[in-house]
Amino acid sequence: MATSTFAYKVRDGSGKLRSGTLQADTPAQVASKLRTMGYAPISIAEQKATGLQREITIPGLGKKKVKLKDLAVFARQFATMINSGLSLLRALSILTEQTENPELARVLAQVRNDIETGASLSTAMAKHVEVFPPLMVNMCRAGEVGGFLDMVLLQIADNYEAEVKLKGKVKAAMTYPVVVFVIAVLAVVGMLLFIVPVFVGLFADFDSALPAPTRLLVFLSGLVKVLAPLAVVGLIAFVLTWPKVKLRPQVRNVLDPLKLRLPVFGPLFQKIALARFARNLGTMMKSGVPILQSLDIVSATTGNVVLERALLDVQNSVRQGEALAQPLHAHKVFPPMVVQMMAVGEDTGALDTMLHKIAEFYDQEVEATTEALTALIEPLMIVVIGAIIGAMIVALYMPIFSLMDVVS
Repeated sequence: MATSTFAYKVRDGSGKLRSGTLQADTPAQVASKLRTMGYAPISIAEQKATGLQREITIPGLGKKKVKLKDLAVFARQFATMINSGLSLLRALSILTEQTENPELARVLAQVRNDIETGASLSTAMAKHVEVFPPLMVNMCRAGEVGGFLDMVLLQIADNYEAEVKLKGKVKAAMTYPVVVFVIAVLAVVGMLLFIVPVFVGLFADFDSALPAPTRLLVFLSGLVKVLAPLAVVGLIAFVLTWPKVKLRPQVRNVLDPLKLRLPVFGPLFQKIALARFARNLGTMMKSGVPILQSLDIVSATTGNVVLERALLDVQNSVRQGEALAQPLHAHKVFPPMVVQMMAVGEDTGALDTMLHKIAEFYDQEVEATTEALTALIEPLMIVVIGAIIGAMIVALYMPIFSLMDVVS
């Protein structure tokens, strides 16, 4: 049976009249939902859409993406409602109505419907991988298993708020270098496509051979004319296909190890993954989740396949009776400081506290590293771009200088 839209009128707990619409298969489902929300139904009628009222959907357009900021707000509000004693269904109904993101509201309505049919929250969320990241789904599953869903939701909100804050700082810091780089690339391509050909026509009247830098510039100009259309097509194809393939195991198995080996950005990616690992594992350990289950869940939330494999190996070692910190020595992705602090935490019975201290340390390290990289990149870009454009200008005018020497 197709889902229809029903207009309803109800009275709330204080006797106030309310009205609205809900999507369901039958009026009975609407009445059941309204009673679950604490309302007393008065009338329910199917809403017929006219030709002008029907929604016209173009695939790929008009669908607002759910951002980390939206998920952080949702998680914090959800945790507050759960902690206040509201049921999952009631909390999700309220969040569906008040969220500002229409795509998130649509998905939350589907999650609520799945829970009504008997599914767990994490199972219902796992059906929407394009909205709820694996980190959020796995943490909610741990919260359901351990009975600390409200605390997990607060931790998710803290994680996403910290990540949004860090991304905002990185974005603000990198805006100037990126703008300068794009302008420089456009300037170089513009010179090669429009200015160099003018000089080539002038150089054709010269009897003497052109200098080597000028010949190289003329060659690059001809090459750009041929490759520019292909580059534009390739860029468009990359932008359209990359979001669809970047999370595939085949891609991650190649790119994630390369990220950690990058000379400048590799340590930054490693610190981000270690902070996420320590924070999530610390939360689960503090809440009493078994260590093997915690490692299984955390391995899928690190964001890097190298750490994921290392944690699965650690999980196997712990299953055989070894201490948690001991097998970490075999994996270079875990610095000695992390291993030693976790060993001390195990010995003192305060592993969760040590893990949170590790997460705080690497959060500060990520912020400091980002600021240092920004301070280093800006002057380097100015120097490199100035050198490239200056060399092109000199190469263009070298034949003219040579001609002036001959004339004089």
